[in-house]
Amino acid sequence: MLNQAIIVGNSKTDGRLFRVAVVCSRRAPGLDYLLAPRAGRGRIYEIVACIASDSQCQELDLLEAAGIPTRVLDIRQFYRARGLRWSDLAVRPLYDEVLAATLLSYRPDLVVLCGYLHILTGPVLEAFAPNLINIHDADLTVRDDRGIPRYRGLRAVLDAILAGERETRSTVHVVTPELDTGPILVRSDAFPVHPLVQEARVWGALDILKAYAYAHREWMMRASWGPLLAGAIALCAAGANRDLAGFDFSNRSPRSQSAEQGGYLC
Repeated sequence: MLNQAIIVGNSKTDGRLFRVAVVCSRRAPGLDYLLAPRAGRGRIYEIVACIASDSQCQELDLLEAAGIPTRVLDIRQFYRARGLRWSDLAVRPLYDEVLAATLLSYRPDLVVLCGYLHILTGPVLEAFAPNLINIHDADLTVRDDRGIPRYRGLRAVLDAILAGERETRSTVHVVTPELDTGPILVRSDAFPVHPLVQEARVWGALDILKAYAYAHREWMMRASWGPLLAGAIALCAAGANRDLAGFDFSNRSPRSQSAEQGGYLC
């Protein structure tokens, strides 16, 4: 259904593989795609580590089988040990200091947030920006009257469904201090919203809308996140993240053009 995006350009790593570290929570949708060998394709990156914030991360077996160094930094345990709620951002920099130090030990060229459910603070941002990207399950080009992406945060798909959007997209963007507002690298093609949603809205059937939003989000993540991340990593490996203000990748999609047609050209 989706094709891997490729890059034609010079890597900023002088011939060596681009080193990528992944940070996730309980899941990392698309990670299997990044780890799978691509017949006939030259490798431009390697996954050098994965850090999970949840001890029940579903990708641990996959990572072990692939021989990827993996660390679990259980954020809830970190907070429990201090008698605090895990959502307390006042002490999040303490956790992020550990996260940043762990990531730095693997010497990544790029850090990819994939299914990471927590807000990052100074220690990680200062250590890796702008070489820090996130995949988000909304079209971040859709903006409100203030010019801010309309669908941010963990409820983005449900919010879009409830707002009456007729389609959704996933987006890979550069991480900045403000949630889900950084420069856009790539976004997916549209995932049309099923007509049953309009009927459920007429009925006021919130239970149906919530169930549909869950299924729609799973469709987006499983169908597009792997190719989107591969495309974004390729852009970064080619050096496109040196000056993002000069690039507009917002309309480029792994579903819109096959690798045989040339993928993304920079």
